[in-house]
Amino acid sequence: MRTRLGLTAAGTALALAAAAPVAAAPSPPPPPKPQLTDQDVATAVNRLPGFIASGMRSTGVPGLSVAVVHDDKVVYLKGFGVRRTGESGAVGPDTVFQIASLSKPVSSTVVAGTMKDPSEWDRHTELPGFALKDPWVTGHVTTADLFSHRSGLPDHAGDHLEDLGYDQAYVLDHLRLLPLSPFRASYAYTNFGLTAAAEAVARAHGTSWQKLSADTLFKPAGMTRTSTEFSAFATAPDHAATHVKNPDGTWSPRYVRDPDAQAPAGGVSSTARDLARWMRLQLGEGTLDGKRIVPAATLERTHLPEIVAQATTPTGRPQFYGLGWNVTYDDAGRLRLSHSGAFDLGANTNVTLLPLERLGIVVLTNGAPVGLADAIAEDFFDTAEHGRPTTDWLPLFASLYAQLDQGDRSTTDYAHPPAGAAPPRADSAYTGTYDNPYYGRATVTANPDGGLTLSLGPKPERFPLHPYDGDTFSYETAGENAVGRTGVFFEDGTMRIEYLDENRLGTFTRQQP
Repeated sequence: MRTRLGLTAAGTALALAAAAPVAAAPSPPPPPKPQLTDQDVATAVNRLPGFIASGMRSTGVPGLSVAVVHDDKVVYLKGFGVRRTGESGAVGPDTVFQIASLSKPVSSTVVAGTMKDPSEWDRHTELPGFALKDPWVTGHVTTADLFSHRSGLPDHAGDHLEDLGYDQAYVLDHLRLLPLSPFRASYAYTNFGLTAAAEAVARAHGTSWQKLSADTLFKPAGMTRTSTEFSAFATAPDHAATHVKNPDGTWSPRYVRDPDAQAPAGGVSSTARDLARWMRLQLGEGTLDGKRIVPAATLERTHLPEIVAQATTPTGRPQFYGLGWNVTYDDAGRLRLSHSGAFDLGANTNVTLLPLERLGIVVLTNGAPVGLADAIAEDFFDTAEHGRPTTDWLPLFASLYAQLDQGDRSTTDYAHPPAGAAPPRADSAYTGTYDNPYYGRATVTANPDGGLTLSLGPKPERFPLHPYDGDTFSYETAGENAVGRTGVFFEDGTMRIEYLDENRLGTFTRQQP
């Protein structure tokens, strides 16, 4: 009975539906339209010099270069401050800066320029010495997966190896030991995953990454001072030294950052003038000065969301990651592309584009990240949109960078041992050679004048060990990923290093004499 009633009801419904007039489908909302006038952009440009000068005074950042493009024209191009503290050389539009992770959208432009069809982004990544922990993922991971940080590799995979002095080949070969999160369902920012994909593209074209970049993008686009090799930056007569902030608030060029191991992800050096040409190419859908340099369709693919990078943001809108780009949409539905770059050893950069408005800004600084580059870009767009800034951007970004820095530090204050701390055992209880499949060999040696020294990496890097409590010691970390003091724990023939143990790979096993 139920079946018959059901059939009858269904038949009646079909008959009524057939007899009723068909309603027109609702129209989709109209696409977003440009909203900014030339005067809006001019207002934002006119604010730049004063805001930059004020920001440099408050932060102490020594040097900065900025470019703004609008409607395929460079409407602002200027340098501020000095290339190196203690010297008189001024920053100009042609001063070469290390651009750090702003390299990623530059590199995705290079890769897009090698392709004829957007589907080529989905080709399998094949590179000798590169594999992931799961063989299935290794066999399926694509260029797009690695350029959008959705391969499953953990956050900043391989960066500690680079800090210890290992070369690109070693780092890529050892990524296979790292645990994976769900493939294509999780986002984790990974320099060396992107590097592997870019190097595989270069190898498929029978050339080096530097030559591929030069032949595909830098030379055709007239980016005459742009390179992916550290040596080109270091030997450029007009280059900006990297600076870090001293405890007294001054800045000095105390470190040199050689990012060759991760060149596609963080090794590009360039100028505001060159990057203005690149922004015009981006906003011109792959054309520059009337010449097609990158296919429009393969470049457009880099601007599309590939994975959710942040489900909730302070604006209430999700943030996506494309292919080398942060991808968002504003309240008007307009696509917004951006990327920051940061070396804790002395550089901070930002590029932000609003393609519908054909508007972009790039900011290069020669100081460790304190929020200035990002604040200048946000203040510029805020002013263009509203006629004046609606937020005090510099303190906001300064706070965000400070939180990031503090979040990486140990919760233990190793500089102050606890009351009643136990003394360490004799040096011989700790000295020896230790092995680790990921980080390689480490040694602990006794110093002639007392105390212990830990040696790590291929060179190796040497770190004095400071007693904390019994078999627990500490040392001051160094390099781009330094986190202050970190703990070293000795137990039952093993040595575990706290800041190297994020992925549970930080335990070294002592060799038998």
